Amino acid sequence: MRDYYTLKINAPAGIYSPGNLLRILTMAYESGIRKVRFGARQQLLMTVHYEELPSLQKALTQESIAHEINTDLYPNLISSYCGEDVFRSGDWLRESEYHSILDQFEKPSRLKVNLSDSGQSFTPFFTGHVNFIASDEPHFWHAYLRLPKSNQLIRFQQLLYSSDLGRFVYVLEELLNQSVTDWLDQLQQTPFIAQPSLQEVELPEFSLPYYEGFNRYGSRTWLGLYRRDEWFSVSFLMDVCNLCLQTRVGELCSTPWKSLIIKNIQEKDRIYWSHLLGKHNISVRHASHELAWQTEDHSEEGSRLKQEVIQHFNREDTRTFGLCFGIQTQPKSEVFGSVLIKQRPWIKLGPLALGKRYDLYLADQYNPNSRTFRRVEKGLFRFHVPLQVERICRNFSAQRMTPTAELHLKPEEESSPRADSRVYQCPDCLSQYDERYGDVTQGISAQTPFEALPEHYCCPLCEATKTQFMKVVQAS
Repeated sequence: MRDYYTLKINAPAGIYSPGNLLRILTMAYESGIRKVRFGARQQLLMTVHYEELPSLQKALTQESIAHEINTDLYPNLISSYCGEDVFRSGDWLRESEYHSILDQFEKPSRLKVNLSDSGQSFTPFFTGHVNFIASDEPHFWHAYLRLPKSNQLIRFQQLLYSSDLGRFVYVLEELLNQSVTDWLDQLQQTPFIAQPSLQEVELPEFSLPYYEGFNRYGSRTWLGLYRRDEWFSVSFLMDVCNLCLQTRVGELCSTPWKSLIIKNIQEKDRIYWSHLLGKHNISVRHASHELAWQTEDHSEEGSRLKQEVIQHFNREDTRTFGLCFGIQTQPKSEVFGSVLIKQRPWIKLGPLALGKRYDLYLADQYNPNSRTFRRVEKGLFRFHVPLQVERICRNFSAQRMTPTAELHLKPEEESSPRADSRVYQCPDCLSQYDERYGDVTQGISAQTPFEALPEHYCCPLCEATKTQFMKVVQAS
């Protein structure tokens, strides 16, 4: 018998009522739970010892609080609601619109549903099976579909009206449950309140806003709370809920970055919030590069690797503005990032996996919402990962600072090559092919001219094709 179980409680759109959350936390505390965390889909997660699990389950059931144990059959609906008014005020999409849509989801769905404002980059667009993105037309939404266990993104050819989003999800789920082969045709023939979708969504440039600490908006203040280890003290959260109730703050919002945002703090009440942070020794205003990470919900190894890279960033004073990072330790999990670190076995013999290697992937245009990635580093040892991620950050910052898209840097590893050699450089990862040395990793001997390389030759690091290489030094 396992000693501990993971208990999950969904909060659609990441919205928590202080009163309801306080009830859950009180039950958890009485069951011996002292820390909880929030997941990448804005759900509440807690680790429960098997001796305490029956009593906690009974208490939750008596209070009609839906929950799952060690499963995720009904994924939480995630949304950009947590950033509304704080980071973004949509032209027509406001908090009341979110709530009217959430009211349509009266029963849980097995599909992952994302609800996003089109102009924000705080929450992911396409990590769901059904991805609703607000259009320029008031109260109408784009719908992008991705079947479970598939990476193919399909654009629904109609804009859906706000009041029909819930029905759209349930109709799609029923078609998939029945294993209908022409599910897309039947879905398009279903009468929804809709109008033609004439163009794709234009993705905004990614820029992760700083989401921690006290910040003013309008006449009020919002507070962002982040924990390095992703764990929140139950006693601290109980005090947060009580203070929300005392100061008439109606909601708390969890984020896909496993943090909390508390909006609508009145200026006269800010002193009480400061006192609460001091009482529990809660630090705020961490470095921005520390906030830009997403790890899997149940991966201590991913969290440790994150801290190793962050420590390297701190030593090197690395600039990461415009980037976010994801760590994937399980092949079927999904994380959000401009830069993805994927762990894989070094050697796999049937079911036996020996050792670990790491591959690095970059999102197209460094935008994590693009869902298009290319591998730039292959088979790294763990101690190489921080240095290579730092190099990606430096290359990205250098590209952003140049006024033209084409920037060719001189090699850093050595001084200018001799005039009797020619050097070609990969434009993506800046690896070089020097004719003097060839490429021993691909069996290319020294003094082999670039033109004589086989057509299938590619960059040994990022696998860019031979045709993409650019000449750095021309023979005299």
